[in-house]
Amino acid sequence: MSRLIKTMSIISMALLIAGGIFAGQKLTMSGSTTVLPIAQKAAEEFMNTNPDVDISVRGGGSGVGIAAIIDGTVDIGNSSRAAKAKEIATARGKGVSMVGTVIAKDGICIVVNKANSINNISLETAKKIYTGEISKWSDAGGSGGTIVVISRDTASGTFEVFNEKVLKGSKVREDAMMLASNQAILTSVSTTPGAVGYIGLGYVTNEVKSLVVNGVTATKETVISGKYPISRPLYMYTNGAPKGLAKQFLDYLLSPTGQKLVEEVGFIAVK
Repeated sequence: MSRLIKTMSIISMALLIAGGIFAGQKLTMSGSTTVLPIAQKAAEEFMNTNPDVDISVRGGGSGVGIAAIIDGTVDIGNSSRAAKAKEIATARGKGVSMVGTVIAKDGICIVVNKANSINNISLETAKKIYTGEISKWSDAGGSGGTIVVISRDTASGTFEVFNEKVLKGSKVREDAMMLASNQAILTSVSTTPGAVGYIGLGYVTNEVKSLVVNGVTATKETVISGKYPISRPLYMYTNGAPKGLAKQFLDYLLSPTGQKLVEEVGFIAVK
């Protein structure tokens, strides 16, 4: 009888594995629009392997993802910036321990309309454009008349990193268009003569011109080495160390298979 019970247990475990060890489980994510294509692609492939798992992925911006972790409304909060000290303190006050897992690297690319003759830009010139000190492309080494400044909104992690590394804390000019996603900036720059914007490396297409910054082109090698001046890690935050389905998903994303997906959508693997 004991041997029969053991045999049945082994068979039951095999059936459980075959049917998906996370049968019926759900995982929710929200946050960074930069991380969004990585999260969507990985979720799709993970669910193909585990058909009984339901993964919901939403955007909204890094601030939204971090706030959702603090409020306990998602399992994973996606962010293209590190959590701020005040966010960590707020989380701690609610009994939440924010743990960030770096899942990829990225370079923020300064992009212009393809008709613009400019190919290179310095961080100093970019700052002068975004703060309003320079308003004509002729004063920045380009063409296209008046500069149309397009920026991410303040809930964006991309905005936070650009603000830190390029603007150095200075205010964006008041007439700048503040858009809610990388895709919105890509579309606006590609269709607006004289426009300038900034987007994650994975969003760059031949619809726009990506500028060389401080003499360095954004590539896998220059981002990994830190030579490209607007490089950054991309995060997925959990409440405490990842566990359960969230851990399995993050383990998958950091596996060779998952990191290949990161590269496929245009970002840079960390493993």
